[in-house]
Amino acid sequence: MAELEIHHEVEGGDPMGKKIGVLAAILAVLLGIVTIISHRAHTDAVLLKADANDKWSFYQAKKIKFHSLELGVDLLNAMPARDPTADATLARYEKEKKRYSRESDDAQADARKTDAKAVHAEDQALRFDFGEGLLEIGMILTSLYFIARSTLFPIVGVVSALIGIGMAISGWLL
Repeated sequence: MAELEIHHEVEGGDPMGKKIGVLAAILAVLLGIVTIISHRAHTDAVLLKADANDKWSFYQAKKIKFHSLELGVDLLNAMPARDPTADATLARYEKEKKRYSRESDDAQADARKTDAKAVHAEDQALRFDFGEGLLEIGMILTSLYFIARSTLFPIVGVVSALIGIGMAISGWLL
């Protein structure tokens, strides 16, 4: 019979503890959600940065081809006695230079857009990280109620968690 009495006392002994336990569980769920979103944002930033690097490499390849054609034009113009096909070759080189110039400009614009997307994803990830950290702090502070039995900890924990949620939302809206 003593076991039932002890069990009964534990169940109804701290109604505030039940509420704080539920609050801590809700904060843990929110923390899990923000953590996943934060990790996804970091992954997106890395993928975008890799894509931007590929686009910058493509831009460089176009510029190298352009400069190779410039060198060809310079060499043909430097020849004292030119081959009869040199004029046709010069015309073809000039046409190719225009194409590579246009393609490199397009590649550069595309790389810059992707760089901007990567910076945006990094900015979002940073805000999600701050939100995650503040939610963790909030959950831990809230849980300290069970050790100290002081309502100050859950109050400060909720404030920290609310700021963390605000940071995560600001990352989402960025």
